[in-house]
Amino acid sequence: MPVESAASPGYGQIVCITGAGGFIASWIVKLLLERGYTVKGTVRNPDDPKNSHLRELEGAKERLILCKADLLDYESLKEAISGCHGVFHTACPISDEPQNIYAQEEVLEPAVNGTKNVIVAAAEAKVRRVVFTSSVGAVYMNPNRSPDVVVDESCWSDLDFCKNAGWWYCYGKTVAEKAAWDVAKEKGVDFVVVNPVLVLGPLLQPTLNASTVHILKYLTGSAKTYANAVQAYVHVKDVALGHILVLEAPSASGRYICAESMLHRGEVVEILAKIFPEYPLPTRCSDEVNPRKKPYKFTNQKLKDLGLEFTPVRQCLYDTVKSLQEKGHLPVSTP
Repeated sequence: MPVESAASPGYGQIVCITGAGGFIASWIVKLLLERGYTVKGTVRNPDDPKNSHLRELEGAKERLILCKADLLDYESLKEAISGCHGVFHTACPISDEPQNIYAQEEVLEPAVNGTKNVIVAAAEAKVRRVVFTSSVGAVYMNPNRSPDVVVDESCWSDLDFCKNAGWWYCYGKTVAEKAAWDVAKEKGVDFVVVNPVLVLGPLLQPTLNASTVHILKYLTGSAKTYANAVQAYVHVKDVALGHILVLEAPSASGRYICAESMLHRGEVVEILAKIFPEYPLPTRCSDEVNPRKKPYKFTNQKLKDLGLEFTPVRQCLYDTVKSLQEKGHLPVSTP
């Protein structure tokens, strides 16, 4: 049982996390509390029942403070961040739907300005470090990159390509991260970025999120075929721990790709069918004309160097399905 003591990494440390009720953020809160931190989590409404899962976390009663704050309300962020040693900025209004045009038209400006507000407030509060949750969508979308080139933290998505292809999520994430780096440099803030791929694993929050729906559709039978596409995956607990490691490690700097392995959609449904044969998983690809898409190469060495041991993707898929069952989003068995 985690006990707050002088031996705990977070003993005496106060950290703020924006958007505390989200999928990744909830796990960061959980692990921070286990490590002895006092956590100030920003939410739109602390009394909203959808945030009740945070209050139920071990250590929450003693060391979790939910603060009412809005990314575009600087004063509310300033109050939440005041007195903190570190800040995790996970809240972002950019839609998880990859080709949602509204991500660019309606929420890009709030995403950029909200992040700017967080960094400025952190500079004013003299926090030790800000850890920003970006996305691999800001890293790998570049049609001019050779298939033999390993995607690493120096890579950036091509904005024109994202815009022309309608990949507004990747466009928005790239613009938001670049703007964040500029503001952090201007304000002299120690700034580190985590770039996760598609995140799977157990849900702490009561609601579904886009990455778990990605798996759920195959299990319910709503997806009759699978796409001719590849996707990199990572366990939510690894993403949360990765954020904490880059906060704690004095040497941490720059960007950190957070990914375990890459699968073709066909491989995903094959693994799911082996573990959970009772569900009506698709067996056909929606594209039977073109060759099977090949994965790109990536490196996750920077996070491994900080001591992160990634959970195998098969376990990610298993944990996701078990969680969907336990939360009532998926029947335990089908007729």
